[in-house]
Amino acid sequence: MARKNDKPMSKRTIGLAALGTIVGAGAAAFTAFRMMKAPGEGHAAPDLAPDAEPASRAPEAFRPDPQAPMNAAEREAMRPMTTPVPAPVDRESVALS
Repeated sequence: MARKNDKPMSKRTIGLAALGTIVGAGAAAFTAFRMMKAPGEGHAAPDLAPDAEPASRAPEAFRPDPQAPMNAAEREAMRPMTTPVPAPVDRESVALS
């Protein structure tokens, strides 16, 4: 379909379109390379350092007590979930029901 006005596009319009295309392609390439970069090692955990100073550790109220007794509900919550292995389904009995 022909354009309404048959004037040729100006050099400025063509230049701006090319510049926009180049900027968009550059942004897409930057994003793609940034996503492919290997993840970092993470951050340091000063609480777990062997020579951690008491000032760098969590407050005493927020540290777990490994010697604390567990009640029955907590012990049950910590147990691994075990379920029976599902039996293979007989295709004929499923199709007929």
